[in-house]
Amino acid sequence: MTSWVGRTAVEIAAAVRAKEVTPCEVVAEHLARIERLDGRIGAFRTVRARAALAEADALAARGDLAALPLAGVPVAVKDNLGVRGESTRVGSAATPDTPADADHVTVARLRAAGAVVVGLTNVPELCVFGTTEGVHGTARNPWDTSRTAGGSSGGSAAAVAAGLVPIALGNDGMGSLRIPAANCGLVTIKPGHGVVPAGIGEGDWFGMSENGPLATTVEDARLMLSVLADTDVVAAGEPGALKIAVSVRSPLAGVTVSKPYTGAARDAAGVLVRAGHHVERAEPPYPLSLGVTSLAHWTAGTAVDAASLDPRLLTRRTRVHAAVGRRFLSGVRGGSARDALRRRLEPFFAEYDVLLTPALARRSPKSVPWHERGWLRNVLVNTNYSPLTPPWNLTGWPAMAVPFGTLPSGAPTAVQLVGLPGREGELLRLAEQLESLRPWSRTAPLD
Repeated sequence: MTSWVGRTAVEIAAAVRAKEVTPCEVVAEHLARIERLDGRIGAFRTVRARAALAEADALAARGDLAALPLAGVPVAVKDNLGVRGESTRVGSAATPDTPADADHVTVARLRAAGAVVVGLTNVPELCVFGTTEGVHGTARNPWDTSRTAGGSSGGSAAAVAAGLVPIALGNDGMGSLRIPAANCGLVTIKPGHGVVPAGIGEGDWFGMSENGPLATTVEDARLMLSVLADTDVVAAGEPGALKIAVSVRSPLAGVTVSKPYTGAARDAAGVLVRAGHHVERAEPPYPLSLGVTSLAHWTAGTAVDAASLDPRLLTRRTRVHAAVGRRFLSGVRGGSARDALRRRLEPFFAEYDVLLTPALARRSPKSVPWHERGWLRNVLVNTNYSPLTPPWNLTGWPAMAVPFGTLPSGAPTAVQLVGLPGREGELLRLAEQLESLRPWSRTAPLD
């Protein structure tokens, strides 16, 4: 009997459309894997087993099944996006346990394309931090369960890396797709502003947060992004010869990047040189004020999201984060710091087509109850391991995480690709070239 666990979304959808397998069979097999393994991983806050099987049965009867790009594909959804009939808890005890009366637009697009939502995934409280743990569960890295999956889309990333689903939906306000993807050996893209509908929290963190895919292959990431964007903005093809800048320096003063991650970026640069691209070392002109700008926007976004919640039900680190952010709100709302950063970086991207960097500065922190620890300790841990993702939320430009290389433990490392607005397709084509020249293991060896 053919197993559909471990197959890509593209493969599953093709088989369902060809009636080689039913949506119910595919979903049931993935639900069985979730039941067997998620106790070790902690990817899901809630699993919709009965509802998902009923929806899979209904999907099989659709007259347009043969035309659906994600026909019968099980998908996990980050627990800050509405799923009809399920509560949206955003990792907190302060949010109401009230079922959503409608799907978020991105969830609706996935369902319209034939995907079946099997569950909602764990996040840190209010999706603030780069580790995923809290009152609703702890998401661990399937490659090394002693370490966090990352955050804030940690549960979604863990679900895909563990083979519990082939693809998952997450979002990224300061690296929340790219951080867990890099930890868990996945492909993701934070699209540029406006490519995919946002509608995240109480204001998308001033337009910095974007919804996007988590997948094990570039092909699956491209397909899912096309569905989310509701247009084929990311067609496949050769990237052509590009001028690529490589930087292994942290954008934040005082933060260093460890050898496994600088090594991954340098090795990826070598692969791209041999593929015919012009690659050279070049440093983006990051301002010294970038750390303050990042902290101001990060905390101010939380201040907005926490404003309507009972502070007594929030963890201390979240309360402090929001209190700090309230002091920055007026300045952040004006957008002047983000405009200045874009103006400063635009000449660099006029000279280079793509920027290649390490995705992270070091491996993910230990999986411990960070939500019970102090605010400053959380901020320092997050900043020291993920200083390379925030600039591209501040600019609103597209950025990817692509698996490349391994840590001494065997867990994956990753690189980041960045481009100007509208270059999502170019980044995906370049990532696909890396994938073809240096393939990666798609899921963690859990069995």
